[in-house]
Amino acid sequence: MRRKILAPMLKARVITALVLLALVVPALAFMPITAWAAFVLVFVAAAAWEWGRLCGFGMRLAIGYAAGIVLAALGFMGSAAHESDAVALAAYAVSVACWLMVAIWWFVRGPAAPQGFMLASLGACMLLPCWWAVVQAREAGALFMFLLMGLVWVADIAAYFAGRAFGRHKLAPAVSPGKTWEGVAGGMAGAAALAAICALATTDTGGAYDSWFAWLFGFAGRVGPAGYVAALALVLAMVGLSIIGDLFESLLKRRAGVKDSSGLLPGHGGVLDRIDALIPTMPLAMLIYAFMRAA
Repeated sequence: MRRKILAPMLKARVITALVLLALVVPALAFMPITAWAAFVLVFVAAAAWEWGRLCGFGMRLAIGYAAGIVLAALGFMGSAAHESDAVALAAYAVSVACWLMVAIWWFVRGPAAPQGFMLASLGACMLLPCWWAVVQAREAGALFMFLLMGLVWVADIAAYFAGRAFGRHKLAPAVSPGKTWEGVAGGMAGAAALAAICALATTDTGGAYDSWFAWLFGFAGRVGPAGYVAALALVLAMVGLSIIGDLFESLLKRRAGVKDSSGLLPGHGGVLDRIDALIPTMPLAMLIYAFMRAA
């Protein structure tokens, strides 16, 4: 019986993944930046609607919340503000500060999250900077963005297999019972390996083969051995923040009494279920990248 249930779910998961790849890969490779910004905004709008639902909003209010996020993004794109590095850096800094507050609060008091309009405000401070970070990462290059997002994917996959093989100590059993500290260690090891490979195989010259990792370790090389240690620490911090993003969304779903943020992506759940780890990491990555370019 279990196999009969899982088979359609797996089929739906594979079909959805193929459809998403067919949409995202050509868009990533060929769309001009403005079109790419609009393309990504569609997914952010869906994520904002899901976030509104997790805030406890009814259907109309959740749609209104998503519409507000979209209007704010379009207003930003239509103004001169989107050409200002200072505005983008401020947005990234706000996002990172919000996630650090969540992390510190969890460390001191345990997993918790605001509700209602306070959570909605927090969502705006997280979703909008993530959207613009994805746009600016694509502006730096398709490979740049793909490998940067790959950091989260590789860490997640490595954590899954390490947790399955060695997991004994639960990370946050009240929020996500399947995650373990051993999985975290495996995810960080996988991310460190990817960072090292990308730093060696890509460039930091402003060309098509640039990667965030080459920029990071190239910048670190100016300092010497201590710089490389700091660069690796930043990579691991990115992974740690991606885990916080994953756990935070799991907490919101658990509190709302739902398994997935929505059913928009058959076999995968909702858009938030797929981007929860990217929401905190992309603004941090682009904040670091801006600093490296300015230094």
